[in-house]
Amino acid sequence: MNSHYEVNSHCELSHCEFSHYEVIIVGAGMVGASLACALTRAASAGQVVPSVLLVEAAPISLDGPPRQPGFDSRSTVLSASSCDALAGLDLWPALAAHAEPITQILVSDQGRFGAVRLSAAEAKVPALGYVAENGALGRAFNQALLRSQRFILRANTRVRALKAVPGGMHLSLEGSDEVLSAALVVLADGGRSGLAAQLGIERRECAYGQSAIIANIACELPHAGRAWERFTPKGPLALLPLPDFEGEHRCALVWTHPAAEAEAVLALPDAAFLARLQADFGQALGELKKVGKRALFPLSLTMASEQVRPGLVLLGNVAHTLHPVAGQGFNLALRDALTLAHEVRSALALGTSPGDMRQLLRYQESIAVDQDLTIGFSHHLVSLFSSNKPGLGLVRQIGMAALAHVAPLRQALARQAMGYGQPRVDLE
Repeated sequence: MNSHYEVNSHCELSHCEFSHYEVIIVGAGMVGASLACALTRAASAGQVVPSVLLVEAAPISLDGPPRQPGFDSRSTVLSASSCDALAGLDLWPALAAHAEPITQILVSDQGRFGAVRLSAAEAKVPALGYVAENGALGRAFNQALLRSQRFILRANTRVRALKAVPGGMHLSLEGSDEVLSAALVVLADGGRSGLAAQLGIERRECAYGQSAIIANIACELPHAGRAWERFTPKGPLALLPLPDFEGEHRCALVWTHPAAEAEAVLALPDAAFLARLQADFGQALGELKKVGKRALFPLSLTMASEQVRPGLVLLGNVAHTLHPVAGQGFNLALRDALTLAHEVRSALALGTSPGDMRQLLRYQESIAVDQDLTIGFSHHLVSLFSSNKPGLGLVRQIGMAALAHVAPLRQALARQAMGYGQPRVDLE
């Protein structure tokens, strides 16, 4: 089709050699890959499977670390409902080997008595969720992409421009005269998507004035499946369970600081860095022994001014980027992707274009409540626990005490954390 490196793994769609597709997905990170699998999973009798092209700017191979930007040094919290969904897409078996179960979540407010303990045992589930390093997730997702027999994957191929045309969108590629067309284009190319900006779609940003330091920490004591969320005057501090590595107990660190202080903390020598972290976190894991490679990420809530247009959907971080405090970014995006896949396949079954605006408005309406609740919960949690305004400390203390002593409140919070607070899309 062109001189770019290409993986053509499709063998079921007789018209795959043409440059028109019912759906083209730009971006083969976790969100784009999940959508491709959801759109093309084995159909029940009478269901229509769309022709799907997945375009990724980075090379994809099983040699070396994943090259896609989303598979960086961070770790991802996979809610229990997300793991169910990934299992339904036949992706979970490859991911499970790299994921550590969360059996307890301990929430505390530094300098105040009391803590909230959410447990898988109380919720009557094997795990509240799982934590995996993004690099390991990337290798598992890339393996699934390269082995898929249901859609076309074109890696090392960058989209230069998008243009709305009657009945869909045209895409031109860098370094080529080839033009692709689709009834529906899905942008899943991350929070720095130049294509969304090119189309005049603005991003509204609420900067928190905070940056998160990300690293892996080796601990003296095993985490035993526990995840800690500790709110400090500087911002949230989370230690999340990871699989042991070379005999060492490990946790993923997300340590929030005011933006003006974060660079200095990031640059501390290892011993000073660990001593400061130990002072903020305490002794629950014994001595914090080692720190791995550190990275810094400025934090903000960003929302695209439009998530749908005729023939176009924005998905994942290009649509909404959340504060990591509640670990809901990918989980929300996955629920969006499953809903979109359901709407696309419903449209095709009815003989309607998947890019029809009426169909896309149905999709937008279907995800609105979940997005509002999840984004609002994350945003207001940061605002409540990062403020030293008079009276808010008492509000936090009352709320923590209520959660600690009222089982139904804890169970409701646990269901929200597991991703079961909103109705799920039936993959069938």
